[in-house]
Amino acid sequence: MRKEPLVTGEYYHIYNRGVDKRDIFMCKEDLERFIESILEFNNIEVITSLSNVRKTKNQIVPEALSGKPLISVIGCCLNPNHFHFILKQLEDGGVSKFMQKLQAGYTYYLNVKNSRTGALLQGAFKSHHIYDDNYFKKLIGYVNYNNEVHDIPLEKSHLVFAGSSEYKNNNFNVISKIEGENILKMFGGVKGFEKYCKEIVSIIRKERGKQSLLEEDNLPDSA
Repeated sequence: MRKEPLVTGEYYHIYNRGVDKRDIFMCKEDLERFIESILEFNNIEVITSLSNVRKTKNQIVPEALSGKPLISVIGCCLNPNHFHFILKQLEDGGVSKFMQKLQAGYTYYLNVKNSRTGALLQGAFKSHHIYDDNYFKKLIGYVNYNNEVHDIPLEKSHLVFAGSSEYKNNNFNVISKIEGENILKMFGGVKGFEKYCKEIVSIIRKERGKQSLLEEDNLPDSA
């Protein structure tokens, strides 16, 4: 149990990586499965498997799909061996419930697919409370453009999904539409958003160089 419970209405930087820094996405199908899991497991209702969700959708039962979301996604980046989110908790315990379903569901999928057993990720997810506007803005750039902080091999470049793509196109699917549009307003539109985020990435690169995926992420300072 976490020493400090996550508070409803607050924003959190959530992240985790593969055991021993191993890849968690081996092909495009894996990445797409994880993205589908983000969308479908963000539901207050109990969801045991994505196959059941698909069956329900095919049967067109609207009331079965009307569960309230647990979280809003404000930022994300899925890299070959780790991921980052900025999440707003919408229900008490929402972040923990969402992450438990997401991580357990994806681990089960990959274990079955690859005839493996055991843990895929480095234990429970890590979380940091985002407590002021300046830190929030800094993390918006760091998380949504996290792939540009790293030296990702060309042969693994297709195993990346960054929230920046949805902000650039002002077309939100994984990112919450309401939250995403509010973020763009905060930065004066798409161009302002991109300019600020690119500046954050540039500062981080100057400080650290382009990090290997095998290096631990040193999170941005809050100052």
